[in-house]
Amino acid sequence: MADETSRWGFETRAIHAGQEPDPRTGAVIVPIYATSTFVQDGVGGVRDGGYEYSRSANPTRTALEQALAALEGGKHGLAFASGLAASDVALRSMTRPGDHVILGNDAYGGTFRLLDKVLTQWGVEYTSVDLADLTATRAALRPTTKVIWSETPTNPLLGVADIAALAAVAAEGGAKLVIDNTFATPYLQSPLGLGADVVLHSTTKYLGGHSDVVGGALITSDDELRDKFTFLRNAAGAVPSPFDAWLVLRGAKTLALRMERHSDNAERIVEVLLGHQKVTKVYYPGLPEHPGHEIAAKQMRRFGGMVSFSVAGGEEAALAIAARTKLFLLAESLGGIESLIEHPGKMTHASTTGSPLQIAGDILRLSVGIEDGTDLVNDLLKALD
Repeated sequence: MADETSRWGFETRAIHAGQEPDPRTGAVIVPIYATSTFVQDGVGGVRDGGYEYSRSANPTRTALEQALAALEGGKHGLAFASGLAASDVALRSMTRPGDHVILGNDAYGGTFRLLDKVLTQWGVEYTSVDLADLTATRAALRPTTKVIWSETPTNPLLGVADIAALAAVAAEGGAKLVIDNTFATPYLQSPLGLGADVVLHSTTKYLGGHSDVVGGALITSDDELRDKFTFLRNAAGAVPSPFDAWLVLRGAKTLALRMERHSDNAERIVEVLLGHQKVTKVYYPGLPEHPGHEIAAKQMRRFGGMVSFSVAGGEEAALAIAARTKLFLLAESLGGIESLIEHPGKMTHASTTGSPLQIAGDILRLSVGIEDGTDLVNDLLKALD
């Protein structure tokens, strides 16, 4: 089945990989196994499937993990209670006190907070650099560097890193390359195929797709890393509930369709923003003038549904615009069917205030949903005017 799955198209894998009809009832949708424990045939007599306790493994979660691995083209998928739980397990599995991490200088605020406020207390060191600058990245390598951690595109400035080139730099330094693929999703980008060691997702976002679940995932083809991640996840208990796993599995089935519509609508929004007198800069990798456009065009199917832009008038003007939209809801998170607007400096990236990763106050971030594109354009124009 694994060989057959690898030959399927993306949309087929999203619907069928790891999701065979239930052998007992014939149910075409994976059941929610809402059980904490499983009966054993005598002490140590675990039945077929190897399930004994749902913190260690659960059939609904297994189906999700097999589907995620298939979508990313990896051997192993692991689901977590949140994207940050996945990040924590990944970093703590791959580093020890005294080790060093290279982090992009345009990283998600939660990732920065985890490294800067939590893991540094454990003795892990980090350096933030522009990962699009391979010379600077290579110069940041130390003998103790164990991980290069990259988002691409980044949150919120939509920076693009060359995954294959970063993989080569990581290999030179004896480090592992982790790619946060949340913005691009496995439909638009395949980091493992470009040389990454680990792919991370906040499945809360596009994979779940409906703003009704919180989750995370790690995907890898490295057996040793799989074993480390599995051990620490079980030891720390950072697992999703069966219902949460089921919600992400349900959402992933329509990922391809949704990403096409997200991308269509984002391109319309970008076109409007570029021509507006109150917009001073648009951040979107689909623009030819974007510094990472050529790389994005090479390693991505399309350019996604995330758009950021700067406005004239600074932070006060940005906050006023965010308060005036109606269809673009003022909220954190992203990747849902509904459109969202947020002020990164005061919301998702507030933890970077005072650091080199601080986000300018005139920047707004849009998660462009799948509503009618004309309605979204009109809503944003009214807010800008």
